[in-house]
Amino acid sequence: MCPDTKNPKDPGVKKKGKITAGEHETGSGRPSTGEEGGVAGAGDAKNKKGRLLRWLDRIERVGNALPHPATIFAILAALVVLVSFVAHLAGWSAIHPTKGTVIRPFNLLSFDGIRYMYLNVTKNFILFPPFGIVLVAMIGIGVAEGTGLIEALIRQSVVKAPRRMVTSIVIAAGILSHLASSVGYVVLIPLGAMVFIAFNRHPIAGIAAAFVGVSGGFGANFLIGSIDPILAGLSESAARMIDPAMSISPAVNYYFMVASAILIVLVGTFVTERIVEPRLGPYKAHMEKISEISPIEKRGLFWALIAMLSVVGLFLVLVVPQNGLLHGDGQILKGPFFKGLITAILIFFFVPGFVYGVIVRSIKNDRDVIKLIIVSMKGIAPYIVLVFFAAQFVFWFKESNLGIILAIKGANLIKSSGVSGVVLIIIFILFSAILNMFMGSASAKWAIMAPVFVPMFMLSGYHPALTQAAFRIGDSVTNIITPMMSYFALIITFVHKYDKNAGIGTMIATMLPYTIYLSLAWVALIVLWYLLGIPLGPGGPLRM
Repeated sequence: MCPDTKNPKDPGVKKKGKITAGEHETGSGRPSTGEEGGVAGAGDAKNKKGRLLRWLDRIERVGNALPHPATIFAILAALVVLVSFVAHLAGWSAIHPTKGTVIRPFNLLSFDGIRYMYLNVTKNFILFPPFGIVLVAMIGIGVAEGTGLIEALIRQSVVKAPRRMVTSIVIAAGILSHLASSVGYVVLIPLGAMVFIAFNRHPIAGIAAAFVGVSGGFGANFLIGSIDPILAGLSESAARMIDPAMSISPAVNYYFMVASAILIVLVGTFVTERIVEPRLGPYKAHMEKISEISPIEKRGLFWALIAMLSVVGLFLVLVVPQNGLLHGDGQILKGPFFKGLITAILIFFFVPGFVYGVIVRSIKNDRDVIKLIIVSMKGIAPYIVLVFFAAQFVFWFKESNLGIILAIKGANLIKSSGVSGVVLIIIFILFSAILNMFMGSASAKWAIMAPVFVPMFMLSGYHPALTQAAFRIGDSVTNIITPMMSYFALIITFVHKYDKNAGIGTMIATMLPYTIYLSLAWVALIVLWYLLGIPLGPGGPLRM
């Protein structure tokens, strides 16, 4: 998949141990009385679950009625053309708050507008900000993933976990899996169930813990992931409606992302061990010991680590010294390294992945490397199709001036209403979370929202880094409860292996506590961050 496209090619995973299906003591995976598993009022809980399930069924029906995201962008592009014509006839206008110039809509159905659209289809596609960034990143990530390096790292980090740290490490591994494409969904989540069984714990709790790290923590990470350049590119494109010189680094939310990742591990561990597992009740199963990392895989991981440290050391030499090639005239954060960060991401994944592949013999010659890159590119084919239509929508929307006119009027409305600061941030997070229930792709949503909200927030005095961070919170917390998330059916399949009666209601009831607690904790974190005035990342201040 593209870094945030959520469609697995193959729901199967390579088995590291053999599981024989166990039986729940109550047959349903949940205690049958208030005493079993520490759950009281089971009848009331069941009724509440029924109402929730009916509500989610309605959402699912509405979501399933929506066309393909690429078709949605094509429709939106057509609507932009129509609205630009109507806005031109209606005489819409706005006064730029800093330049003082009058901005009017550009009629895309005029002679000049039609000529613009005809001449710039290819240009819009090629110059779409996230497009080239994703293609470059996937070269390195594709090699690291295709050789098995990322899967081996995840297996090693999970299987070697101390007993009392199992939950936290599974969740942390899920967060780290954002560096790859579908590895977390198709490998780590079923592996989480296997690990929990190995520790005599409920496998569905293991699935839930891994799922909350992989999907509920989608807006957080300990390292820069492949989604960061996509969102940053969209934010930059939108921000340039107001400031043509604006540059948004993929690391613009990095400090906040790391803090968020720690928060997700802590909250996810609490919810898993204090709420989810007691509610699920006891589980009986038998499982053979999960196979250890093989000697050749260990050797590959060792040399991949050496290669990664060498790459890091090389970049330190190039960046840290004042006369370093990538230092940037005394301003590291604004220097060549961060401006070309996507190249660093490419090298960071490619070199260790190549070394690992050579050691474990998944790379025998140059043809194998090219094959891995080709497979990686095939995986983002749906994203490329999506980009073609998204690019036309974004560039037509920008050219029509509708975005900046709506932003100016929206900012004026916000100012006149008195809504600002913490209240504005919370409202935007809630809006993003609700929208995520109907549309799964983060990049698709942000491609629609960024051209409106980034300029609007900028004109209200907030840096795009804050708008993007708030969006990432809302976009993440409801991932784990929406049937519109493409992996949702796959996760239910994993759950069904351990509870034959499980369905969407089981999944929602299991994951809903994570959504509630993560929403409260994550909103509190960004509010605290805002009140303390802490930068969100390199080049990511809170205010303009």
